[in-house]
Amino acid sequence: MHELSITRSVVAIVAEQAAGRQVLSIKLEVGRLSGLMPEALRFCFELCARGTPVDGARLDIVDIAGRGRCHACGAEHCLEQPLGRCPSCQAPALDIVSGEELNIKEMEVQ
Repeated sequence: MHELSITRSVVAIVAEQAAGRQVLSIKLEVGRLSGLMPEALRFCFELCARGTPVDGARLDIVDIAGRGRCHACGAEHCLEQPLGRCPSCQAPALDIVSGEELNIKEMEVQ
């Protein structure tokens, strides 16, 4: 479960940036193509936050849709998986434009 190690890193980064202040909320952007499961992140978050300035903070996860751009025709389309063919021209090569993100977008401290 790579969500556990990623969540540990998120909690550590946020705790460091909070500089001893209590963290009230965190907003994460998680791309659909990142391979991360939001519910697993939520579960791990509670475990990893215990005993840190992040303990008790609300975790808000913003879902970022997957989008790809075709090498051949330049069309942009929604993606549900990182591989596939262009729906417009059936070319097999797509560049991922969005959906792989994992960003700590905001944090609220007391």
